[in-house]
Amino acid sequence: MRAILLAAGFGTRLRPLTNSIPKCLVPVKGKPLLEIWLERLVKAGVGPFLINTHYLPEQVKAYIESSPYRDQVSLFHEHDLLGTAGTLIANLDFFQGEDGLLIHADNYCLADFPAFVQTHLNRPPECLMTMMTFRTDDPAACGIVELNGCGIMVGFHEKAASPPGNLANGAVYILSSELIDMIGKERNGVKDFSTEIMPNLVGKTCVYETAEVFMDIGTPKMYDRANSI
Repeated sequence: MRAILLAAGFGTRLRPLTNSIPKCLVPVKGKPLLEIWLERLVKAGVGPFLINTHYLPEQVKAYIESSPYRDQVSLFHEHDLLGTAGTLIANLDFFQGEDGLLIHADNYCLADFPAFVQTHLNRPPECLMTMMTFRTDDPAACGIVELNGCGIMVGFHEKAASPPGNLANGAVYILSSELIDMIGKERNGVKDFSTEIMPNLVGKTCVYETAEVFMDIGTPKMYDRANSI
């Protein structure tokens, strides 16, 4: 199963660390974040990969060229950031008509990817996508998901002041080939996946909750925590 890893962000909340290194390459327990993603995904049988670049792209290119994953990775440079949905839309052909992963690769994630893929394969027939979720201590800063008894998303609240729960969207998705085809037919200039595509998938998204480590390491406090657990 192919995967697009979104890794082009500035990591502004992690400054000054990200003044000289892109967020996707900051080390967690001695390993670049991107390496953690690639290592775990490859072990789960996922690949090949497309990774977008923008901020300090030469560092990402140099890392990939010297990594064990260089033959499995294509880089897609964005002179101007396209947004999470924009990058997906620009690269829909990468999936070659099959189901595929869309991953925000700026989180620290130790989830069980084989179990995640199996959940997708066993999803209810009405579901076009499978979303990874986790429990958060700061629900107002996340996209919070509401479920029905079948594990299908029936409500989504993006950074709401008083969200109904703490089950958060991990921004790791398996898109069905049907959904990829639908997005391809409706290319209408959307940029953000969470705010412009997700609302159309309420009632059509299967939810997988990981019990393993899943952390937004976008702040110095959370970055330090990731390195200490």
